[in-house]
Amino acid sequence: MSRSLILGACLSSLVLLAAAVSFVWTPYDYTALNIPDKLQPPNAQHWFGTDHFGRDMFSMIMVGARTSIAVALVAVGIGMALGVPLGLTAAARKGSALDELIMRGNDLVFAFPSLVIAILITAVFGAGAINAIIAIGIFNIPVFARITRGAALSLWEREFILAARVSGKGAARISAEHILPNVANLLIVQGTIQFSLGILAEAGLSYVGLGAQPPTPSWGRMLADAQTMVSFAPHLALIPGLAIIVTVLGLNLLGDGLRDWLDPRIRVART
Repeated sequence: MSRSLILGACLSSLVLLAAAVSFVWTPYDYTALNIPDKLQPPNAQHWFGTDHFGRDMFSMIMVGARTSIAVALVAVGIGMALGVPLGLTAAARKGSALDELIMRGNDLVFAFPSLVIAILITAVFGAGAINAIIAIGIFNIPVFARITRGAALSLWEREFILAARVSGKGAARISAEHILPNVANLLIVQGTIQFSLGILAEAGLSYVGLGAQPPTPSWGRMLADAQTMVSFAPHLALIPGLAIIVTVLGLNLLGDGLRDWLDPRIRVART
Protein backbone atom coordinates (compact mmCIF):
# COMPACT_ATOMS: atom_id res chain seq x y z
CA MET A 1 0.00 0.00 0.00
CA SER A 2 1.20 3.51 -0.81
CA ARG A 3 2.03 6.14 1.78
CA SER A 4 -0.89 8.28 0.61
CA LEU A 5 -3.30 5.40 1.26
CA ILE A 6 -1.94 4.83 4.76
CA LEU A 7 -1.89 8.53 5.66
CA GLY A 8 -5.33 9.12 4.18
CA ALA A 9 -6.75 6.13 6.04
CA CYS A 10 -5.26 7.38 9.33
CA LEU A 11 -6.64 10.91 8.94
CA SER A 12 -10.04 9.68 7.81
CA SER A 13 -10.18 7.17 10.65
CA LEU A 14 -9.38 9.91 13.15
CA VAL A 15 -12.32 12.01 11.98
CA LEU A 16 -14.63 9.00 11.85
CA LEU A 17 -13.57 8.02 15.37
CA ALA A 18 -14.34 11.52 16.68
CA ALA A 19 -17.76 11.42 15.02
CA ALA A 20 -18.53 7.95 16.40
CA VAL A 21 -17.42 8.80 19.93
CA SER A 22 -19.58 11.95 19.90
CA PHE A 23 -22.69 9.75 19.92
CA VAL A 24 -21.87 8.50 23.42
CA TRP A 25 -19.46 11.06 24.91
CA THR A 26 -18.26 14.63 24.55
CA PRO A 27 -16.14 16.53 27.10
CA TYR A 28 -18.96 19.05 27.63
CA ASP A 29 -22.56 19.49 26.59
CA TYR A 30 -22.28 21.24 23.23
CA THR A 31 -25.65 22.94 23.76
CA ALA A 32 -24.87 24.32 27.23
CA LEU A 33 -24.19 28.07 27.35
CA ASN A 34 -21.58 29.37 29.79
CA ILE A 35 -21.22 33.09 29.17
CA PRO A 36 -18.58 33.74 31.92
CA ASP A 37 -16.21 31.33 30.11
CA LYS A 38 -16.75 32.70 26.61
CA LEU A 39 -13.89 33.21 24.10
CA GLN A 40 -11.32 31.31 26.15
CA PRO A 41 -8.23 30.26 24.19
CA PRO A 42 -7.21 26.58 24.20
CA ASN A 43 -6.35 25.50 27.74
CA ALA A 44 -6.31 22.47 30.02
CA GLN A 45 -10.06 22.56 30.67
CA HIS A 46 -11.12 23.37 27.09
CA TRP A 47 -8.60 21.85 24.71
CA PHE A 48 -9.82 23.89 21.73
CA GLY A 49 -11.08 26.86 23.77
CA THR A 50 -14.65 28.16 23.93
CA ASP A 51 -16.83 30.15 21.55
CA HIS A 52 -18.71 33.41 22.07
CA PHE A 53 -21.40 31.57 24.05
CA GLY A 54 -18.94 29.71 26.26
CA ARG A 55 -19.53 26.38 24.52
CA ASP A 56 -16.66 23.91 24.38
CA MET A 57 -15.10 23.98 20.91
CA PHE A 58 -13.72 20.44 21.12
CA SER A 59 -17.19 19.06 21.78
CA MET A 60 -18.62 21.11 18.92
CA ILE A 61 -15.90 19.88 16.54
CA MET A 62 -16.71 16.28 17.44
CA VAL A 63 -20.43 16.73 16.84
CA GLY A 64 -19.73 18.82 13.74
CA ALA A 65 -17.75 15.90 12.32
CA ARG A 66 -20.82 13.74 12.83
CA THR A 67 -23.00 16.26 11.01
CA SER A 68 -20.63 16.68 8.06
CA ILE A 69 -20.04 12.95 7.63
CA ALA A 70 -23.75 12.13 7.86
CA VAL A 71 -24.73 14.73 5.25
CA ALA A 72 -21.92 13.80 2.85
CA LEU A 73 -22.43 10.05 3.27
CA VAL A 74 -26.16 10.13 2.56
CA ALA A 75 -25.67 12.56 -0.33
CA VAL A 76 -23.05 10.30 -1.94
CA GLY A 77 -25.35 7.33 -1.36
CA ILE A 78 -28.15 9.13 -3.20
CA GLY A 79 -25.78 9.97 -6.06
CA MET A 80 -24.58 6.38 -6.40
CA ALA A 81 -28.01 4.79 -5.98
CA LEU A 82 -29.49 6.87 -8.82
CA GLY A 83 -26.46 7.78 -10.92
CA VAL A 84 -24.96 4.29 -11.36
CA PRO A 85 -28.16 2.71 -12.79
CA LEU A 86 -28.60 5.68 -15.09
CA GLY A 87 -25.02 5.36 -16.33
CA LEU A 88 -25.38 1.60 -16.88
CA THR A 89 -28.63 2.14 -18.76
CA ALA A 90 -27.15 4.85 -20.96
CA ALA A 91 -24.14 2.66 -21.81
CA ALA A 92 -26.35 -0.33 -22.62
CA ARG A 93 -28.49 1.85 -24.93
CA LYS A 94 -25.65 3.82 -26.50
CA GLY A 95 -26.86 6.12 -29.26
CA SER A 96 -30.53 5.67 -28.45
CA ALA A 97 -33.01 8.34 -27.47
CA LEU A 98 -32.82 7.12 -23.86
CA ASP A 99 -29.04 7.57 -23.82
CA GLU A 100 -29.42 11.08 -25.22
CA LEU A 101 -32.12 11.93 -22.67
CA ILE A 102 -30.01 10.76 -19.73
CA MET A 103 -26.87 12.59 -20.82
CA ARG A 104 -28.67 15.84 -21.64
CA GLY A 105 -30.37 15.62 -18.25
CA ASN A 106 -26.91 15.32 -16.69
CA ASP A 107 -25.80 18.42 -18.56
CA LEU A 108 -28.83 20.29 -17.26
CA VAL A 109 -28.03 19.41 -13.63
CA PHE A 110 -24.36 20.37 -14.14
CA ALA A 111 -25.53 23.80 -15.31
CA PHE A 112 -26.76 24.56 -11.78
CA PRO A 113 -24.17 24.48 -8.95
CA SER A 114 -25.15 22.68 -5.76
CA LEU A 115 -25.42 26.02 -3.92
CA VAL A 116 -27.99 27.27 -6.43
CA ILE A 117 -29.93 24.01 -6.16
CA ALA A 118 -29.81 24.31 -2.36
CA ILE A 119 -31.16 27.85 -2.51
CA LEU A 120 -34.02 26.71 -4.73
CA ILE A 121 -34.84 23.80 -2.42
CA THR A 122 -34.56 26.01 0.66
CA ALA A 123 -36.90 28.58 -0.85
CA VAL A 124 -39.57 25.88 -1.11
CA PHE A 125 -38.96 23.65 1.91
CA GLY A 126 -36.83 25.79 4.27
CA ALA A 127 -33.22 25.48 5.48
CA GLY A 128 -31.96 22.31 7.14
CA ALA A 129 -29.61 19.34 6.91
CA ILE A 130 -32.16 17.26 4.99
CA ASN A 131 -32.40 19.87 2.24
CA ALA A 132 -28.60 20.11 2.12
CA ILE A 133 -28.46 16.33 1.63
CA ILE A 134 -30.98 16.54 -1.22
CA ALA A 135 -29.09 19.37 -2.92
CA ILE A 136 -25.69 17.66 -2.70
CA GLY A 137 -27.22 14.31 -3.66
CA ILE A 138 -28.83 15.76 -6.79
CA PHE A 139 -25.48 17.21 -7.84
CA ASN A 140 -23.80 13.80 -7.32
CA ILE A 141 -26.21 11.91 -9.58
CA PRO A 142 -24.79 13.14 -12.93
CA VAL A 143 -21.23 12.68 -11.65
CA PHE A 144 -21.72 8.98 -11.04
CA ALA A 145 -23.83 8.60 -14.18
CA ARG A 146 -21.05 10.01 -16.37
CA ILE A 147 -18.31 7.99 -14.66
CA THR A 148 -20.32 4.77 -14.93
CA ARG A 149 -21.29 5.33 -18.56
CA GLY A 150 -17.75 6.16 -19.63
CA ALA A 151 -16.29 3.08 -17.95
CA ALA A 152 -19.10 0.80 -19.14
CA LEU A 153 -18.86 1.82 -22.80
CA SER A 154 -15.36 0.39 -23.12
CA LEU A 155 -16.46 -2.86 -21.48
CA TRP A 156 -19.36 -3.41 -23.87
CA GLU A 157 -16.81 -3.98 -26.66
CA ARG A 158 -14.92 -6.71 -24.77
CA GLU A 159 -14.98 -10.38 -25.69
CA PHE A 160 -16.50 -11.62 -22.43
CA ILE A 161 -19.48 -9.30 -22.94
CA LEU A 162 -19.92 -10.68 -26.46
CA ALA A 163 -19.87 -14.18 -25.00
CA ALA A 164 -22.54 -13.21 -22.48
CA ARG A 165 -24.73 -11.79 -25.24
CA VAL A 166 -24.30 -14.95 -27.33
CA SER A 167 -25.37 -17.03 -24.32
CA GLY A 168 -28.71 -15.20 -24.36
CA LYS A 169 -28.29 -12.72 -21.51
CA GLY A 170 -30.12 -9.43 -21.85
CA ALA A 171 -28.66 -5.96 -21.46
CA ALA A 172 -29.95 -5.54 -17.90
CA ARG A 173 -28.51 -8.85 -16.74
CA ILE A 174 -25.17 -8.20 -18.43
CA SER A 175 -24.98 -4.77 -16.77
CA ALA A 176 -25.68 -6.24 -13.35
CA GLU A 177 -23.53 -9.38 -13.59
CA HIS A 178 -20.58 -8.27 -15.72
CA ILE A 179 -20.40 -4.50 -16.19
CA LEU A 180 -21.06 -3.35 -12.62
CA PRO A 181 -18.47 -5.61 -10.92
CA ASN A 182 -15.82 -4.40 -13.39
CA VAL A 183 -16.49 -0.71 -12.72
CA ALA A 184 -16.90 -1.11 -8.94
CA ASN A 185 -13.27 -0.16 -8.24
CA LEU A 186 -13.65 3.08 -10.16
CA LEU A 187 -16.90 3.86 -8.35
CA ILE A 188 -15.29 3.27 -4.95
CA VAL A 189 -12.51 5.74 -5.72
CA GLN A 190 -14.94 8.30 -7.14
CA GLY A 191 -17.20 7.83 -4.13
CA THR A 192 -14.30 8.71 -1.82
CA ILE A 193 -13.59 11.86 -3.81
CA GLN A 194 -17.26 12.87 -3.87
CA PHE A 195 -17.42 12.23 -0.14
CA SER A 196 -14.72 14.85 0.46
CA LEU A 197 -16.46 17.26 -1.92
CA GLY A 198 -19.71 16.60 -0.06
CA ILE A 199 -18.11 17.67 3.20
CA LEU A 200 -16.90 20.86 1.53
CA ALA A 201 -20.35 21.47 0.05
CA GLU A 202 -22.03 20.91 3.42
CA ALA A 203 -19.63 23.36 5.06
CA GLY A 204 -20.33 25.92 2.34
CA LEU A 205 -24.09 25.53 2.65
CA SER A 206 -23.91 25.80 6.43
CA TYR A 207 -21.71 28.89 6.09
CA VAL A 208 -24.48 30.72 4.25
CA GLY A 209 -27.14 29.37 6.60
CA LEU A 210 -28.61 26.65 4.37
CA GLY A 211 -27.20 23.59 6.14
CA ALA A 212 -27.69 22.18 9.64
CA GLN A 213 -29.51 24.63 11.87
CA PRO A 214 -28.68 25.58 15.49
CA PRO A 215 -28.22 24.11 18.02
CA THR A 216 -26.70 21.34 15.87
CA PRO A 217 -23.01 22.24 15.38
CA SER A 218 -21.63 22.46 11.85
CA TRP A 219 -18.11 23.37 10.80
CA GLY A 220 -19.37 25.79 8.18
CA ARG A 221 -21.65 27.60 10.63
CA MET A 222 -18.81 27.76 13.16
CA LEU A 223 -16.72 29.55 10.52
CA ALA A 224 -19.59 31.94 9.78
CA ASP A 225 -20.02 32.76 13.48
CA ALA A 226 -16.27 33.35 13.86
CA GLN A 227 -15.77 35.73 10.93
CA THR A 228 -16.40 38.88 13.00
CA MET A 229 -14.15 37.73 15.88
CA VAL A 230 -11.01 36.59 14.07
CA SER A 231 -8.94 39.56 15.27
CA PHE A 232 -9.31 38.80 18.99
CA ALA A 233 -10.32 35.10 18.98
CA PRO A 234 -8.61 33.49 15.97
CA HIS A 235 -9.09 29.97 17.33
CA LEU A 236 -12.80 30.21 16.53
CA ALA A 237 -11.99 30.20 12.81
CA LEU A 238 -8.73 28.25 12.78
CA ILE A 239 -10.02 25.13 14.52
CA PRO A 240 -13.07 24.38 12.32
CA GLY A 241 -11.06 25.42 9.26
CA LEU A 242 -8.31 22.95 10.16
CA ALA A 243 -10.94 20.26 10.79
CA ILE A 244 -12.27 20.73 7.26
CA ILE A 245 -8.75 20.73 5.79
CA VAL A 246 -7.69 17.57 7.64
CA THR A 247 -10.87 15.72 6.68
CA VAL A 248 -10.79 16.66 3.00
CA LEU A 249 -7.04 16.03 2.77
CA GLY A 250 -7.42 12.61 4.37
CA LEU A 251 -10.25 11.60 2.04
CA ASN A 252 -8.39 12.83 -1.06
CA LEU A 253 -5.26 10.94 -0.06
CA LEU A 254 -7.40 7.89 0.63
CA GLY A 255 -8.99 8.17 -2.80
CA ASP A 256 -5.62 8.50 -4.54
CA GLY A 257 -4.24 5.58 -2.57
CA LEU A 258 -7.25 3.40 -3.35
CA ARG A 259 -6.94 4.23 -7.04
CA ASP A 260 -3.32 3.08 -7.07
CA TRP A 261 -4.04 0.04 -4.92
CA LEU A 262 -7.06 -1.16 -6.90
CA ASP A 263 -5.58 -0.52 -10.36
CA PRO A 264 -3.69 -3.68 -11.39
CA ARG A 265 -1.72 -1.82 -14.07
CA ILE A 266 -0.19 0.53 -11.49
CA ARG A 267 0.62 -2.40 -9.19
CA VAL A 268 2.38 -4.23 -12.01
CA ALA A 269 4.33 -1.12 -13.02
CA ARG A 270 5.54 -0.58 -9.45
CA THR A 271 6.55 -4.24 -9.15
